[in-house]
Amino acid sequence: MELTDQEKTRRENLAKIRELGIEPYPAALFPVTHLATEITEQVELDAEGEVTNLQEVALAGRIMSQRIMGKAAFANLQDSSGRIQLYVSRDDIAPGEDKTMYNTVFKKLVDLGDFIGVKGFVFKTRTGEISVHVKEFTFLGKSLRPLPVPREDKEGNIHDEFKNPELRYRMRYVDLTVNPKVKEVFRKRSRLITAMRQFLDDLGLMEVETPVLQPIHGGAAARPFKTHHNTLDVPMYLRIANELYLKRLIIGGFDGVYEFAKIFRNEGMDRTHNPEFTMVEFYVAYKDYNWMMDTCEQLLEHAVKAVNGGTTTKVTIGENEVDFKGPYRRLSMADAIREHTGENIDGVDEAELRAIADRLDVHVDKTMGRGKIIDEIFGETVEAKLIQPTFITDYPVEMSPLTKKHRSKEGLVERFELIVNGKELANAYSELNDPIDQRERFEEQLELGKRGDEEAMALDEDFLRALEYGMPPTAGIGIGIDRLVMLLTGQRTIQEVLFFPQMKPEK
Repeated sequence: MELTDQEKTRRENLAKIRELGIEPYPAALFPVTHLATEITEQVELDAEGEVTNLQEVALAGRIMSQRIMGKAAFANLQDSSGRIQLYVSRDDIAPGEDKTMYNTVFKKLVDLGDFIGVKGFVFKTRTGEISVHVKEFTFLGKSLRPLPVPREDKEGNIHDEFKNPELRYRMRYVDLTVNPKVKEVFRKRSRLITAMRQFLDDLGLMEVETPVLQPIHGGAAARPFKTHHNTLDVPMYLRIANELYLKRLIIGGFDGVYEFAKIFRNEGMDRTHNPEFTMVEFYVAYKDYNWMMDTCEQLLEHAVKAVNGGTTTKVTIGENEVDFKGPYRRLSMADAIREHTGENIDGVDEAELRAIADRLDVHVDKTMGRGKIIDEIFGETVEAKLIQPTFITDYPVEMSPLTKKHRSKEGLVERFELIVNGKELANAYSELNDPIDQRERFEEQLELGKRGDEEAMALDEDFLRALEYGMPPTAGIGIGIDRLVMLLTGQRTIQEVLFFPQMKPEK
C-alpha cells in the first residue's frame, strides 16, 4: 500500500496522539445536545445582540477548516445538519500549566476531516457570526485520508472541487461530506417515500414483503440475474418484479397490499437505468385501471406536495415546468401514435407494422413480435414529447401478458403507463384474473423466447395454480421511485439519486 505524504503525516499524527495517552477512536458515547442548525435556529439575542440562551451545548462532527491565531483559533465544525463556527482558546481547553491539549493536540495533531466532540456555550462574534466558544474538546475519530476540501486562491480560482461524477458516485461518502447539497436530494427521496407510504396506509392497504430470490423470473419483460442455491441445488433469480407474489396475496384474501421493493434487471446502464432500482407496487381488489388512474393522480399530487414542503405540485425540470396536480391527460396508445406520426396502428398485422416502422425510421429486428414493434414505434416517436403527466392507455394485447383484455375494444388490454417529462414513470393494469387466458398469454411469451427475445416472460405454473383458485377483479400499479426522485430534484441521471449506483470495476 503506497501512501501519499499527507497520508503518512496523518498516520504519524495518529501515533503521536496515542503516545500522549489519548484514544483517537474512543468507545464511549459522546452526549450530543444540539445540531449545528438547531443552534442557529434556537439562539436568542437581547437588545445589545448578546446571546441569552444556549449556555451549555455539546456538538460532534468533522473539522472542515482551521485558522490558528496564536493562543486562539477558529474552526468550522460540520455535522449532519450543516456547519457552525467554533472558537477555541488555549486557556479554556488547557486551563492548567500543561498546554499540550492546545499547543500540540489541537494546533498540530488535529487534521481536516477529523471527528471531534466539543462542549461550550454559544455567543455572537464581532462580525455577527453565531459561534460556539469551546470549553472542552474530545477526539472521536481520526481521518487518515485528506478530504478534497474546495479552496479559492487570490485570483478567485477554485481548487480541489470534488465534481468528477466517476469519483463522486464511487466514493459517495466523500461526496456527501464535501458537497453538502447532495444530501438534500436524498432527504427529498426519504420524504417522498414517507409521504407515499402514508397515503397508501391511509388508503387502507397493508405493507408486505415478498421474495427477492425467486425460482422463476416472472412479472415483467426483462433479463434476470441468475444465481444458484447450493442446498436445494436449483437455479435462482433476483426478482425482476414482485407482481406475481403480490397477486398471490390478493388471491389469499387481502383486499389491498403494497411493497417498496428492490428490483434487479440484468440490462444496460445509462443515465436513466441502473441494474438495481426501487419500485413501489400496490394491488387493490375490486378495482380497475380507471380507478387506478384517479388514485395515481391523488398519490402523486400528495407526495409531490410533501416533498415541496406542502406548498406546490409544480417542479422545474431543465427548461420545463411540470405540474403534478390532477387530472392528467388520458390518451390511448394508438391515438398518441396517430397524433404524433399520422400513422394508424389499429388492427394492422405484424408485416404492416414493420412497414410503418420503416417509414418512421424506427429500427426493429426479426426477434420482435407485434407488441415489441408497437412499443418501439411509441418509444421512438412519441414518448419524449410527453412532458406534462400523461396517461397512455389501452395497449395492444401482445404487449401486456398479465393484463385483462379490454371490455369494449377488441385486441387491446386495460393498461396504462404514466409518462412524465418524456419518460415512463408508472405502469398499471386491470389485472388478468382468467387462468385459462393467462396460460395462453404465457405460452405466447414462450414462443417469443424461442424467437430470441431475451426479455420474454417465463411460464410460472405455481402462479397459474394460484389463479385457478380464483382472484377477484384487481387493479395494480408499479411506480419507479428513482425516476420520480429524479423529476422532483431536477437530476438528469439516475446515479444522482442512488446512494451507491452500480459502477464499472475500479482500475
